Amino acid sequence: MIKKYLLFLFLTIGITTTAQDFTLSEAAEISVLTIGPGAQLYDKFGHSAFRIKDSQNGFDVVFNYGVYDFDTPNFYTKFAQGKLLYELGVSYYQPFYETYVRQNRWIKEQTLNLTFSEKQQLSDFLWNNSLPENKKYKYDFFYDNCATKIRDVLKEVLGEKLTYHDDHITEEYTFRELIAKNLNANSWGSLVIDVALGAVIDRKAKPIEYQFLPDYIYEGAENATVSRNNTEEKLVKKDVFLFENTKTEAARSFFLSPLFVFGVLGLLIIFITFKNYKNNTRNRLLDFLIFLVTGSIGFLLLFLWFATDHTATANNNNLFWAFPISLFFIFAIFRKNPKPWLASYAKLLFILLVFLLIHWVLGVQSFTIGLVPLFIALAVRYVFLSFRLKSVGSL
Repeated sequence: MIKKYLLFLFLTIGITTTAQDFTLSEAAEISVLTIGPGAQLYDKFGHSAFRIKDSQNGFDVVFNYGVYDFDTPNFYTKFAQGKLLYELGVSYYQPFYETYVRQNRWIKEQTLNLTFSEKQQLSDFLWNNSLPENKKYKYDFFYDNCATKIRDVLKEVLGEKLTYHDDHITEEYTFRELIAKNLNANSWGSLVIDVALGAVIDRKAKPIEYQFLPDYIYEGAENATVSRNNTEEKLVKKDVFLFENTKTEAARSFFLSPLFVFGVLGLLIIFITFKNYKNNTRNRLLDFLIFLVTGSIGFLLLFLWFATDHTATANNNNLFWAFPISLFFIFAIFRKNPKPWLASYAKLLFILLVFLLIHWVLGVQSFTIGLVPLFIALAVRYVFLSFRLKSVGSL
């Protein structure tokens, strides 16, 4: 969905300066393009765009709300803070089409059932929206992206005449579950998303909210109607496959997956803990690393929650295992003879893991399966520390 069409920007400049007041011919058609998922994480959810084709005037362009500019000052800082502006880009259809063919991503086209005046109105809206002073918007993955723009523009132009029906939605999903449908649960991309995004995406999405995903923009348009002269007409009059991709299975190795990697890490932590228990010792480096890594991740999650404009990173219960306060105690836990109160802190960390389990069971927030072995290992280590650190002169 998030794709760099900088290659087409030089075309955009030429088009927008000459065609922004372009009058369509009777032969003009406007359609919605839906592109299938790609190989990269940012492509996994597909893409959507408008196409205006006017064969009589020799005109065929695509309006794409998925453009951003790498030359934006402080690009990465703004991206991390959720302040990066996306924009509506305009390109010729053929290079747009060829880009996705090269990526082996299927392309569907839904020609819209619009009157001539509605086509002209939609065309005018898009051209006006592509002007330098209008084209930028603050991207939001769930509420304002390249897919939702298709729905919102159609609603803006057609107004109350357009109705999105929801009887094609037969199952209720949370936002997180909708994302998961496009990802392998035991993948690094899925893990990063599940850790970074908070409990706000674990509520059930309304049918109209499913349309943050291009597949549901497609389905929503198929089931939408336009009211004219007291009759309901289908919004889509023709639906075609422009390009059918060659289906390929992505190479996956379980031995490189999060579940395996964290499984090995979890077993190592449990093994060291067992050896420490048997030998009446404590591996101080292990405790230092656990506090350092979990505390650092916790501070990153706090940053995403409170210091950014990302709406989906709030109320993140991953803080139950990535507890940021641990970062302040990395040197205290590394001491040969730590303070006895750290035993109570270790007990608190264990209790937080219990809260994590309760929230998971109750459906407050779902957590990635790849970290389950780590959760178990951390629980074992914290129980060990809560008893071990009570001892005077612990090593």
